[in-house]
Amino acid sequence: MKLSEELQWRGFVAEHTLDQISDLDKGPRNFYWGTDPSADSLHIGHLAALMMCACFVRHGYTPYYLVGGATGQIGDPKDTVERDLKGLDEIAKNKVALASQIVRVTHSPADTKVLDNLDWFGEIKFLPFLREIGKAFSMTQLLDRQFVQARIGEGGSGISYAEFSYTLIQGYDFLHLFREHNVDLQLCGADQYGNCTSGIHLIRRLENAKADAYSCPLIIDKVTGRKFGKSEGNAVWLDSNKTSIFDFYQFWLNQSDDALEDYFKYYTVVTPEELNEIIAKHNENPGARYGQRLLAYKITEFVHGTAAADSAQKITTILFGEGQISDLSADEIELLAKSFPTAAKGAQLLDILVETGLASSKGEGRKFLEGNAISVNGAKITADQPINELALIKRGKNKFALVK
Repeated sequence: MKLSEELQWRGFVAEHTLDQISDLDKGPRNFYWGTDPSADSLHIGHLAALMMCACFVRHGYTPYYLVGGATGQIGDPKDTVERDLKGLDEIAKNKVALASQIVRVTHSPADTKVLDNLDWFGEIKFLPFLREIGKAFSMTQLLDRQFVQARIGEGGSGISYAEFSYTLIQGYDFLHLFREHNVDLQLCGADQYGNCTSGIHLIRRLENAKADAYSCPLIIDKVTGRKFGKSEGNAVWLDSNKTSIFDFYQFWLNQSDDALEDYFKYYTVVTPEELNEIIAKHNENPGARYGQRLLAYKITEFVHGTAAADSAQKITTILFGEGQISDLSADEIELLAKSFPTAAKGAQLLDILVETGLASSKGEGRKFLEGNAISVNGAKITADQPINELALIKRGKNKFALVK
């Protein structure tokens, strides 16, 4: 499959400046994809864009990844309100975390370039920047940007000069990478396409050369109908300290049948032939959730590694009655402890139910026990008793606590 064909099949097509998508098949180019260090981890919204980048790499394109130590000090403008500025120490810490994460989750070679735009912006002086870059843009051109119109129009919150200038700074990134690394293609999510065109404008005007931008759609959560991201409050993080490996696995395991095909295309490297086989096997018995189990395993393996995916899979089978908690390793117990409320062994069961939030009071806990709603290590318990061993407590179908 050619690059253009794979991008279309996977759904990685939004706006672009190419005459036609098949232009991408003419030969490898150098591209860049960037993100600001507004958090210390990427999330699955970023992961979709990086999976698009991986398509280009598989077809011979050379990646340059950028973590915006300079742009992160301003903040990418939102359509609603001004961003709160991050502290410089926080930005520095986030840069290091994101740079290592990008290389790891994209399975890139060790020599893959992860750049920081503070390395060149730290040396740029204000007046020379205005003379070269500011003069290249008209106010009319900038005021027409969608995010500016949303902020200065009727009912808008207004926009600072700093955020208004963000697109010039990002545009200069593209110009700098074109000059220094022969990068003539920027990849992005659809919400960044306007900023990408600023770089194209600068390269055309100052270098008399052509460059392109290519964007993928923002991936929508099939359950909530909202995009994935921290601003939406539904971020699923790639850092296991922010979203545990088990919770990461469970997120994909809980997807609907309708989401399977799209998510396999976005978040795995399965071929069309393999996907057809997967969907056919899933449809033989949808209740067995074969597709969801395979999706959860493949994405967890890609992001966190085979051992982590194996552990998440093993823990899931034990939670739902296929095995005993004693079968788990010490590391797997700790993984479980990151995802569920935990109590120390030696306490009474009713006290543990209240401590871990499985019951709001001892009275409610007694009702759960009498109603046959509580099990300990798979056995139904109907009366209060001490828990003196490693134990998995379950209330109903999917409420859990760990005693260790």
